[in-house]
Amino acid sequence: MSQDARRKRGSLTAALTAARRHWLFAIVFCCGLALRIVTQVAYSPALVYIDSDRYLRGDSSLDPLGYLALLWPLQHAGGLAVVAAAQHILGLAMALSIYSVLLRHGMWRWAAALAAAPVLLDAYQLQAEQTIMPDVLFEALIVAGLTLLLWRHSPAAWQFGLAGLALGVAVDVRQVGEVLLIPALVFAGVRAARWRRRLAEIALVTACFATPVLMYMTVQLEVTGHFTFTQRNAYVFYGRAASVADCATLRLPPDERSLCPSRSEAEVLGVDGLVGDPAGPLLSYQPPPGMTIEQMADRFDLAVITQQPLAVVAAIDQSFIKLFTFTRNTAPGDMPISRWQFQADYPTYPPVITLGYVALISPGGGQPSVIRPLAEMLRDYQLHGGYTPGPLLAVAALAGLAGSCGLRRRREHRAAAIACLLTTATALILLLASDAYEFSWRYQLPALVLLPPAGILGAAAMSAREHGESLKTSLAQGFRPAELGKESR
Repeated sequence: MSQDARRKRGSLTAALTAARRHWLFAIVFCCGLALRIVTQVAYSPALVYIDSDRYLRGDSSLDPLGYLALLWPLQHAGGLAVVAAAQHILGLAMALSIYSVLLRHGMWRWAAALAAAPVLLDAYQLQAEQTIMPDVLFEALIVAGLTLLLWRHSPAAWQFGLAGLALGVAVDVRQVGEVLLIPALVFAGVRAARWRRRLAEIALVTACFATPVLMYMTVQLEVTGHFTFTQRNAYVFYGRAASVADCATLRLPPDERSLCPSRSEAEVLGVDGLVGDPAGPLLSYQPPPGMTIEQMADRFDLAVITQQPLAVVAAIDQSFIKLFTFTRNTAPGDMPISRWQFQADYPTYPPVITLGYVALISPGGGQPSVIRPLAEMLRDYQLHGGYTPGPLLAVAALAGLAGSCGLRRRREHRAAAIACLLTTATALILLLASDAYEFSWRYQLPALVLLPPAGILGAAAMSAREHGESLKTSLAQGFRPAELGKESR
């Protein structure tokens, strides 16, 4: 037998051994792969949403354009189908990263596979990966940052630097990623025993996080004359404030009164319509001489926050809790959930997103198409249980919070609690920040890659504390990769 043949045979044997050892994850991974192949075939070349047009045109007035680093090269190289395929690969890679990190933290293989299952099997994740939107890249950058921080028991300086860089680039993709710096700094602050090392790691993460952010804002300054991410920063909170304002008791000057919508108008328009509808109270507003709409919206927001803070907090809490409900539906004033669900026909959003528009932006032309039996199968799967149950995410969040409370325990317990704290805090801070502006099922996708592993880490940390033993030998021995197969039963 030739050396090349022996090498191939050895690789095949190693692959089969790994598949037998990780059989549950292999099954779930293959199911996720099969679902992605069906999705890619069902909708050609990809799904295009209303906001996709901004990225395809390079319009930075409303959202940062970091997504273009993935979109434009692949679009011009092979078309939108290649972009969708790349996003499906990112989905599979995130699942593999979650599984690997949990194994390195000594989790049982079945528990690590369960934590990776949501991102592999959730139909809302599949729909997002098939859509020309930045959400999947945003998720992938978060997972990359956390993987770098959690890969070793004691992360090296280069891991802190690359993690900060990945999380900073996530801000260039979706501006709400600004809050990702908070849990990263908490992780750096509580992990090291010596205060000098803590300060050094905090400074390193902050500098690397800020680098892509400042670079993007500098480019914006050169292109638009504004040292900022977008041109809508000034009134991005207006929709939330206007949707909860009690106009009857809110004290406003006469020239701001028309910015406060009636209750019925707010329910019909919703948060998104209050900000973006041309006939809504914001875009139809005529500011007084010498003032801009943005400045007046700032004043209105401040009045609502200072005079009716409980209404604002209650609205954000209600939005946050929606993720954990039994069913997924559209509440009054919310973005329609149908926009994130598979349809039997190719979805369009006239007058901008039409079949002709999609054909025009696809290299080589050709009308977008749907293989109806496959599309109907995906839709039935999504509507009848093919998503991560809200109560399961709630249990994961509670377990993550409970597991994060062991920071004062001995070393091996504390390491597990720190890992749990990072994932749980990242999930909750990011979800709350998104809900502060507007609830959308699209904005809940990061929960699929953050809460399940947080829950597994939290449950294991609590179990270790109760029984007085370490999570696994791998934690105490500094994560020896060669022993993972024996450790993860």
